[in-house]
Amino acid sequence: MKGNEAIGEGAVRAGCRYFFGYPITPQSELTHYLAKRLPEVGGLYMQAESEVASINMVYGASGAGARVMTSSSGPGISLMQEGISYLAGAELPAVVVNMMRGGPGLGNIAPSQADYFQATKGGGHGDYRMIVLAPNSVQEIYDIVKKAFDLADRYRNPVMVMADGIMAQMMEPVEVDDGIETVIPEKPWAATGVGNRGRKNIINSCYVVPEEMEALNIKLKQKYAEILQKEQLCESYLLEGAEIAIVSFGTASRICRAVVEKARSLGMPVGLIRPVTLWPFPGDFIGRAADSVKCFLSVEMNMGQMVEDIRLSVNGKAPVYHYGRLGGMIPSAKDILEEVKRLFAGGAAV
Repeated sequence: MKGNEAIGEGAVRAGCRYFFGYPITPQSELTHYLAKRLPEVGGLYMQAESEVASINMVYGASGAGARVMTSSSGPGISLMQEGISYLAGAELPAVVVNMMRGGPGLGNIAPSQADYFQATKGGGHGDYRMIVLAPNSVQEIYDIVKKAFDLADRYRNPVMVMADGIMAQMMEPVEVDDGIETVIPEKPWAATGVGNRGRKNIINSCYVVPEEMEALNIKLKQKYAEILQKEQLCESYLLEGAEIAIVSFGTASRICRAVVEKARSLGMPVGLIRPVTLWPFPGDFIGRAADSVKCFLSVEMNMGQMVEDIRLSVNGKAPVYHYGRLGGMIPSAKDILEEVKRLFAGGAAV
C-alpha cells in the first residue's frame, strides 16, 4: 500500500467512520482512498470547502461521540490551528494527519519535516498540547493510526500523526488485521441527547469567568503531565557503547540507520535514537543515554527544530549538534556520514 492508503485503512479498522478534509499534495491519495472506502463500511466522507471548515466539522462529529479524522499538509494544517485549539479546550478526541511538505509559505510539494515546532509546541493559541506520533514506515503508519485513535479517546485530546511526502507516496507491504474493529469506548460526555442521563451534555471551550478558565487550564495541565509520564515512546539501534548518538525521526531516521551501520563498519561507535512520540518527547530515555554518550547529532529535514528538545533532555551532559537539509531536500547517507566523521575528527566524541 501507499502510505496515504495505509492511513486510510488503519483509520477504518480503528472504527473511524467520519472524515472531513480537503485535498492537498502530498496527502491527496488519502482523501481519494477514504472517499471510496468509508461508504463500504457505512461511514461518511465529506470534502469540505476549506481546511477551516473541515476541522470544525471534526469538532462537531467528535462532540457527538464519533471517531473522526482529518488530514492535510503544511498550509492546510496552519489553517486548522484555531480548530485544533478548540478541540483541546473542549477535550474532544480526534486524529489529525499532517503529511509535511516544504515551506514556509505556500512552499512546494517536496517532503520536509519543518512542521515540528507547529505540532509539538502548540501551533494554535492558548495553553494546550497535542500528542504527536511520527512513524517511519508504511507498516508503522498503519499501526500508529490505530494507536492514535486509542490515545485520543483515552485522554480526550487531539492526536497528530506526522509524516512527510516520502512516506505518503512510497509503497511497502502492509499486514492488516483480520476483520474490521468497530468497538469504540463509551463516551458518557458526548452530546448525543439526554437519554438516561437526565441531564444535558454541553461541549464548550468558552469560559468567560477567569477562575473557571484557570480551572480548565489546571485540569489540562494535569492531563498533559500524565501523558508526559506514561506515553513517551522511542526506539534505539546499536546504542550500546556508542560515543555519538544520532537522533532522528520519520524518513530521516531510515537514512540514519544505514549511516549507523556504515559508521560501525568503519570502527566509529555510533548509535541511533528514533523518537516515535514527538510529544511527549522521549526525554527520559535520551537523558539516560546522555550518561554514556559523548555527543548527540540531530538529523532532520529542517533547520534543527528538534535540537531544543534534545538539549532539554540532555540537560548539559553532552553537546548537541545538527545536520539537516531544507525546503524539501533529503539528506543523503553519504553526507550524514561525512558529518559523523567530522565530529569524530574534531574531537566532539572525545
